[in-house]
Amino acid sequence: MPRKTSQTLTEAEIRIMQVLWLKGPGTVQHILDALPANPALAYNTVLTTIRILERKGYIGHDKDGRAHIFRALVAEEEASRSEIRHLVSRFFRNSHEDLVLNILEDRGIDATELDRLRKMLERNPGGDAR
Repeated sequence: MPRKTSQTLTEAEIRIMQVLWLKGPGTVQHILDALPANPALAYNTVLTTIRILERKGYIGHDKDGRAHIFRALVAEEEASRSEIRHLVSRFFRNSHEDLVLNILEDRGIDATELDRLRKMLERNPGGDAR
């Protein structure tokens, strides 16, 4: 039985999305050429990953003669927020506060960061960070 396609992005998918977000629309070859050389990916691997991203709704394509020109349908900020919502729901019982507390407990916070966080909270007393 095939695995269910995850709506979150894998590392390979993120690499391809970053190319599209940074460089704009392109063919499979353009995307492949813009990817970092390490680790190197084969053309067919990039094409397969692009097709998965299309099924997930992250990218679309237009035809230019025989070539397919792929473009991002989801903005980087939107994808980032979606990944964070997924993380918060899976590990923090939909509590953004628990996520922030976990981050602070894990790595600590210096006085400058704490001051910046206080100012951010003062600007947004309702707690909606959007």
